Amino acid sequence: MDTMRVVQVSEPGAPFEIVERKIPKPGSHAVRIKVQACGICHSDSIAKEGLFPNLSYPLIPGHEVAGIIDAVGEDVPDWKQGQRVGVGWHGGYCGHCTSCRRGDFFACAVHPVTGITIDGGYAEYMIAAASSLARLPDALPAVEAAPLMCAGITTFNALRNSGARAGEVVAVLGVGGLGHLVIQFATKMGMNTVAIARGKDKEPLARSLGARHYIDSKTQDPAAELLALGGAKVILATVTSGDAMAAAVGGVAPNGTLVVIGAPESLQVPVVPLLSRRAAVKGWYSGTSIDSEDTLSFSVMVGVRSMNEVFPLQRAAEAYERMMSGKARFRVVLTTGH
Repeated sequence: MDTMRVVQVSEPGAPFEIVERKIPKPGSHAVRIKVQACGICHSDSIAKEGLFPNLSYPLIPGHEVAGIIDAVGEDVPDWKQGQRVGVGWHGGYCGHCTSCRRGDFFACAVHPVTGITIDGGYAEYMIAAASSLARLPDALPAVEAAPLMCAGITTFNALRNSGARAGEVVAVLGVGGLGHLVIQFATKMGMNTVAIARGKDKEPLARSLGARHYIDSKTQDPAAELLALGGAKVILATVTSGDAMAAAVGGVAPNGTLVVIGAPESLQVPVVPLLSRRAAVKGWYSGTSIDSEDTLSFSVMVGVRSMNEVFPLQRAAEAYERMMSGKARFRVVLTTGH
């Protein structure tokens, strides 16, 4: 067999379509992956709706990929056929631009974005740059590994680079696809974890994931409640609401930080808490392949897991709508049957 099933978007805003394509061959510095699972992320809407400039269509979305190397191109050291690997948002780096020369591979001027500027994992096979590959632990099945390649690395990497230390107050704004992972990571790192969400219905889940405190932003003032706990060293904002972030930022401690990992259309925050407490607002990008490996290893070591709803590849359109509706609990994963 020399063809594969893929789920593609033919043009911006078009519906998903399942088509047959010729199985590609890996070029230099690249491998071919037999995809076993691919998570569906809200950022896949960039590919679906054409939200980045100059995207090339037809396009295969998907940047939470777990699978097995089944072919290796030329000039690929260390990677072999049969290895279990994952690929995330960061699709590799050039190694010679100014950012790469400074070691800031995440900011590579020409790096491909998996499933957005290059074809991704809504397919039975995909090509990936060797520099984008992360080794999957044997203890982590593909369905469990896939969401950690974006939702996992983004939350884990943001938290471990936030400056928060064990015992300090870390607030997680939003108990959803990202938030349910941050709560676990923060708790396993020894933080005094506070979950913030609208309504009391998510409190039992938040506490079961390890949150010591819960703030219902519908009936309580998040900033005031955080200050009552001494202020948050870090607020990890996983929601897509700028208003919710603005309502919480007043709860930062002196030298605290609001770390934005959700993507609101705009964000306006009160300035006084930033000035009076020497606080900051900072964005965080997911990370490179070695950060993915760290995320996977830590998750296995301490038992962090994503809560997933699983769909076969042929139901990708239904799975995508399930994710976009906000009703999924909490990540949606496609499987290929490989």
